[in-house]
Amino acid sequence: QVQFVESGGGLVQPGGSLRLSCAAPGFSLDYYGIGWFRQAPGKEREAVSCISYDDARTTYADSVKGRFTISRDKAKNTVYLEANKLEAEDTAVYYCAAKRWGRSCDDMDYWGKGTLVTVSS
Repeated sequence: QVQFVESGGGLVQPGGSLRLSCAAPGFSLDYYGIGWFRQAPGKEREAVSCISYDDARTTYADSVKGRFTISRDKAKNTVYLEANKLEAEDTAVYYCAAKRWGRSCDDMDYWGKGTLVTVSS
């Protein structure tokens, strides 16, 4: 069982930036595709961005393309989501998830508990 530590959420003004981190202390994320998902109040959970297990492929929701960037630091065993030009519509709980040998945002096996991002003036 993977225990994720998600961090970096908080309150930010519209137009601002945050960097979310997804770590898994004691568990190697090598060979795992990692995804960031979000769920806003009253809405279904949606995939935001995913990175394949070999880092060869990244995907983004249309709503965040050009504003968010997913990356992985293997030395730190951490996956990041850099979120720029944040909008009120980005307000949600953000979750990281993992799938062994994953290449997309589909069928994640493990989920974190989430970190809240609030975009408001």
